[in-house]
Amino acid sequence: MRQIVLDTETTGLEPTQGHRIIEVGCVELSDRRLTGNDLHLYIHPDRDIDQGAIDVHGITLEFLDDKPRFGEIAQTLAEYLDGAELIIHNAPFDLGFLNHEFRSVNADHAALESRQPVIDTLVEARQLYPGQRNSLDALCKRFEIDNSNRELHGALLDAQLLADVYLAMTGGQIDIGLAGDDNAESGALATAGLADHLARAGRRPRVARASDDERATHARYLDMLAEASGGRCLWQSLDQG
Repeated sequence: MRQIVLDTETTGLEPTQGHRIIEVGCVELSDRRLTGNDLHLYIHPDRDIDQGAIDVHGITLEFLDDKPRFGEIAQTLAEYLDGAELIIHNAPFDLGFLNHEFRSVNADHAALESRQPVIDTLVEARQLYPGQRNSLDALCKRFEIDNSNRELHGALLDAQLLADVYLAMTGGQIDIGLAGDDNAESGALATAGLADHLARAGRRPRVARASDDERATHARYLDMLAEASGGRCLWQSLDQG
């Protein structure tokens, strides 16, 4: 499955008041693995940037002076996003801006959320951790993801951090590429990727084995179930098998 972790920076908070996108950052995942096929775009908004927004992301109009307008990058961005599942933190904000920008180029452009699936990691996090802080910074801290370079918001950096958060929040599973793959080099690289992920997460695989007392207690419990069920204890037959 192809997934795109996406973030934007803008001139302000509300596209219906004329605010525009000035940065887009996208990180590609394929079958839960980073591909390196990322997309990073700066965009000239043809308007001033609110000081409150500059305080958040540090991007000035002077920096964007030589950057393309959205209409110049719209097709590149649309083709990159096409068909992928989008992963966004607080999706209504970014989708509102993206849909507004695409419609400014093509009035018939269908909303992205109607064209492809969207995962809102803020909604997911609130369901998993109700009543707790679920900002990107808070989730990085919860999953022990290093965000020390995030002095200011940046679309690509935030998308990279969100990709790590998403993988950790949904199980931290990494395909180590062993099943059905006879390529030793590929398997070695994938295993190295797993080791790197575990090292960054500050943990190592741990196997907890039952003690003799625990196995004896388990056996007595199965005997009790077998007696109560007239000898039809599935778990006991599986244990013996």
